[in-house]
Amino acid sequence: MFGLSPEWLLDDGGRPIADALVLSHPDQLDRLAAACPEAAHTAVLGGDPCFDRILAALPRRDAFRRAFGVRVGQRLLVLNSTWNPTSLFGDGGPDDVLPLLLSRLPELPLDEYRVAVVLHPNVWHGHGPGQVRLWLDGARRAGVTLVDPVADWRQALVAADAVVGDFGSVSYYAAAIGTPVLLAATGPSVIDDGSQVAAFVRSAPKLDPYAELGPQLEELIAKGEVPPSPAELTTSAPGGSAALLRALFYRVLGLPEPAAPALLDLLPLPAHQPPAVTAPVRVLTRVGADGAVEVRRFAAARHEPAGPGAAHLVVPEDTLDPGALALADVIVRHGGADDPRLGPPALWAGQTLSRHRSCTLAVQVTGAGTCTVRHRSGAELELAGASDGIDPAAAASALLAAGPVPGVLVVRSGGTVHRVTVTAAR
Repeated sequence: MFGLSPEWLLDDGGRPIADALVLSHPDQLDRLAAACPEAAHTAVLGGDPCFDRILAALPRRDAFRRAFGVRVGQRLLVLNSTWNPTSLFGDGGPDDVLPLLLSRLPELPLDEYRVAVVLHPNVWHGHGPGQVRLWLDGARRAGVTLVDPVADWRQALVAADAVVGDFGSVSYYAAAIGTPVLLAATGPSVIDDGSQVAAFVRSAPKLDPYAELGPQLEELIAKGEVPPSPAELTTSAPGGSAALLRALFYRVLGLPEPAAPALLDLLPLPAHQPPAVTAPVRVLTRVGADGAVEVRRFAAARHEPAGPGAAHLVVPEDTLDPGALALADVIVRHGGADDPRLGPPALWAGQTLSRHRSCTLAVQVTGAGTCTVRHRSGAELELAGASDGIDPAAAASALLAAGPVPGVLVVRSGGTVHRVTVTAAR
């Protein structure tokens, strides 16, 4: 039993190694007494400071979502893995689930899902950061973000709308705060059948790696059902770990405890981490009877996306395969209009249209809600929407469908309606 069996708790003479063994819930006392009765007298209930920091951060969820670049109308999907060989990032048990799951990510529309990956620090240290990034290179180029495994994973969990993971603590914490979890690896050979984690694994819904990912996530989020055991059993003292642990520490030291309240550090606001899409993006657009343009975008799609609408191809200027630029209907680059490295947007746009004869629209994304475009007809326009609204690159695709004229462009994506102002470039 991981962490509670004699090999973890007793020295060679059969004596407890620790003076105090901190547990978070009375349920663990019974398991400790059964697994290692020699250490049962050292047990102390001290709550869970990690979970308490997550609970304290829940009111800041919107700020964390903005930090991870989640836009209005998007859901944040967090993929996570612990470090066991049967984990999601191991071989996933009987089926090697991870490659199947990664191959499904391009099915998710860019403007409906934002995807982040949380891997246990031991995965990074065991394989090395370079190898981990190489394994996930295709997903990263499609806009997936790798979350700092020490500093930012709790914030990603607070911001998430859904979690796909395994039997590790991240999935359990997600369920404990009410976030729907889909299990992709259950670790039947490595978790104790009587543990609270095993009970959670038995009751949580399971990912079908051979079925389309989108409908499974839609059902998971729509139902919003979360097994109750994580919320009940993560800690018996929610919000109380700082006081319990400090009292224990000073008692062990034989010192009087300070009178000031015991407090935990707040989770810091992560650095802004918008998605960086460098893979080609297949786009479907359809102009409705009301003039609104429906946009659906798919990064790194292996096939033409299904569904109604006219299709076009958007290729970032810094794509891995420059040959894809020759096929692009729209070419996009990112950078401020005053960035001295890039030069004037109008100059770049003219050169791009001259260089790539199949390209109809050259787009420079200049801010979180703005871009400048040049159409092959000669129209030069500026698009401006809310900073957390539709991605300016998606707005440019809508403009391609609606026509390059000033006015208010209404864009519909994933059931959300966005309004973008289109003006002549200055």
